[in-house]
Amino acid sequence: MTDSLRLQSELATLTTEAYRPELAGIDRLPTLDIARLMNGEDTGVPAAVAARLPEIAAAVDAVAARMERGGRLVYAGAGTAGRLGVLDASECPPTFNTAPGQVVGLIAGGPGALVTSVEGAEDSPDLARADLGALKLTPDDSVVGVSASGRTPYAIGAVEHARAAGALTVGLSCNAGSALAAAAEHGIEVVVGPELLTGSTRLKAGTAQKLVLNMLSTITMIRLGKTYGNLMVDVRASNAKLRARSRRIVAQATGAPDAEIERALTAADGQVKTAILIILAGVDGGTATRLLEESDGRLRAALALGKAGARP
Repeated sequence: MTDSLRLQSELATLTTEAYRPELAGIDRLPTLDIARLMNGEDTGVPAAVAARLPEIAAAVDAVAARMERGGRLVYAGAGTAGRLGVLDASECPPTFNTAPGQVVGLIAGGPGALVTSVEGAEDSPDLARADLGALKLTPDDSVVGVSASGRTPYAIGAVEHARAAGALTVGLSCNAGSALAAAAEHGIEVVVGPELLTGSTRLKAGTAQKLVLNMLSTITMIRLGKTYGNLMVDVRASNAKLRARSRRIVAQATGAPDAEIERALTAADGQVKTAILIILAGVDGGTATRLLEESDGRLRAALALGKAGARP
């Protein structure tokens, strides 16, 4: 059997590649009917994710434990899956003020593959090993291989390389019994069923992967103390909108008047956590900074220290 025929045979077994004859006339339907069909398809995605919540939670706890020790979170995928990983990684610095390189997105074929197809890149496990090799993985790092099919050589190669290096591994796919999930310590298989357009896994499968990646990064950051309640107290105020959001977050956390918030943010050099601590603990900027350092950046713990220090 040729490689082409072998691949065709393999794809024929995947739920994400299944053909739906009942939709064969979709191109003749009115636009509104097609939109209703797509919308109806999408409603099943959250339930498919809900079925995998225990596996997602276990992966989050494992990732957070390693990041607590200074490890990195690395996504690796090809095509849509790779783009979603890069997107999630790129949103962590402004949202959670993560350090450069703390959350990394790797896509088969490199940055150019974000906007155009790089032929053959997804078929190369060696390329994944080279990309991860450049990161010099440690046992404190976590690598999440992302692939709708669960068979993409780049994603599987990334997970295998990471596991050999002692890093934590997660395999996220949208087919049951996938090679990717089997290769990883934590397999997450969100089975959303065949796509509206046969094999177009940027649809339901892409939506499911986005939802899971949202959970992995967001809940990990909550576990790391990057939030205070549901407030993004580590937000990086890099533009006018985020500066306005910073003031709003301080107001929501403290209930302080505008003038006090402005004074606290000035004393905190614009850092939201520090400003909140200045107001709620009644300390100066230097003390607030020290308390946060002693609390590993966790605002609740720093507040407890500050209040304990204020007791007679």
